[in-house]
Amino acid sequence: MKFQIYRAINNIYNGVSIPDNIPVTLRIKGKILKGATDYNPIAVGDYVNGELFSENEGLIYSREERTSTFTRWNTKASLNQIIAANQDLTVIVVSSFSPPFVPRFLDRAISCSSKCEVVLVMNKIDYGISDSDKKNWDLYKKLGYKCVETSTLTGSGLNELKEILKGKTAAFVGQSGVGKSSLINTLLKVNQRVGDVSEKYNKGRHTTNHGLFIKGESFNIIDTPGVRELIVPLENPILLKEAFYEMRNLPCYYSTCLHNGEDGCAIEHLIKEGKIDPFRYESYLRILDSIKEREPSWRTKKKRDGRKSY
Repeated sequence: MKFQIYRAINNIYNGVSIPDNIPVTLRIKGKILKGATDYNPIAVGDYVNGELFSENEGLIYSREERTSTFTRWNTKASLNQIIAANQDLTVIVVSSFSPPFVPRFLDRAISCSSKCEVVLVMNKIDYGISDSDKKNWDLYKKLGYKCVETSTLTGSGLNELKEILKGKTAAFVGQSGVGKSSLINTLLKVNQRVGDVSEKYNKGRHTTNHGLFIKGESFNIIDTPGVRELIVPLENPILLKEAFYEMRNLPCYYSTCLHNGEDGCAIEHLIKEGKIDPFRYESYLRILDSIKEREPSWRTKKKRDGRKSY
């Protein structure tokens, strides 16, 4: 039988059977999923195969290949952690007011999304937006990202966002306190927990402590736990360029160029021409360095031996 996972807590998985949509509680047979290498073998949104041993309880035998993911690095376990899987869109929610808009967080969040379209949402727009934040926000529009400005108080931008979400499953991610849960409550008319923002640190308090798949009439949402910090997962650094639209297909001498001082790299020339934003490029380099610092020893050894590591 085939199932989709709607909630995952402490190796207990809630979901529905496919295609009859019967609620089930599942566990992994033997507690270890064969072939899994991530921190969590099963994530919200995953499709799994198994069998029922009672009317609504069953065992998971295998997980189907994921079409897309939102992944972060789990520092405690030193492993990639899948936050959401098989979404059509990753909706990254930021705030125009409190917590403040941090472009580098947005760059990291974009880099954590793989194999699906990214939509950027500036929430709490009813508070206004500073000139410096507007300049940074407008850069993402110019680069080609789909950007929406919303307010749950005034309703601004909500119809536009609903139109984008129509017929899709979207993973909503963002820092704690940006109003993600309030936005989901308004869009789907549900009642996710809503938190406030710490006055001392101007950072949100966690209210969603686990991922949850929420079905709607015209679209579905995967609500993910709010985060304060986000570390890009350990992947092939060449893939990082895919998260930075302006760095795809640059006229560098080598197609595998990482735009980090290599011979024949075009990045310096493009920055001087104003075609690449220098602050965005610095953000790219910071993420690249963080990935390289976590390279496993076998990759580092290959480099010392003069062989290709990717």
